Amino acid sequence: MSCWCNFAHMTATFSCLVYRTAKPAAEVRLKVEETAKAKGLGVLAVHDMMAILQSKGMPIDYSVLVVEVCSPYHARAVLGVEPAIANALPCRIVIYERGGETVVETLPPTMLLGGFGAKGLESVAEEVERLLKEIIRAAV
Repeated sequence: MSCWCNFAHMTATFSCLVYRTAKPAAEVRLKVEETAKAKGLGVLAVHDMMAILQSKGMPIDYSVLVVEVCSPYHARAVLGVEPAIANALPCRIVIYERGGETVVETLPPTMLLGGFGAKGLESVAEEVERLLKEIIRAAV
């Protein structure tokens, strides 16, 4: 599946890692947080986009949760090479309910880090991507 963004002056297409489950979003969220912590990643924040938008008078009719996770070890490794990579941190796992199912998505670190042109970080991106996949698979 692809995600796209159009910011007037640019268009980018991203290949997301997408997983689907019949489990409710709240259950998936808890398992994502639990598994991330068990794998040494910190859960930095959870954004309830439905509640945030509702509070701003811009409601949506489905649940969207954004779970921000980060491995201090991996973050230090990439930021030590290229500070601009902070634009891609922390990793985000998006959980939303649509059409009677829960969808869990993330942008692949291998794709994100590749856009910075920093040499020698491929193995770090691959390791983080593997961790994200393991976290999501455990949750769905």
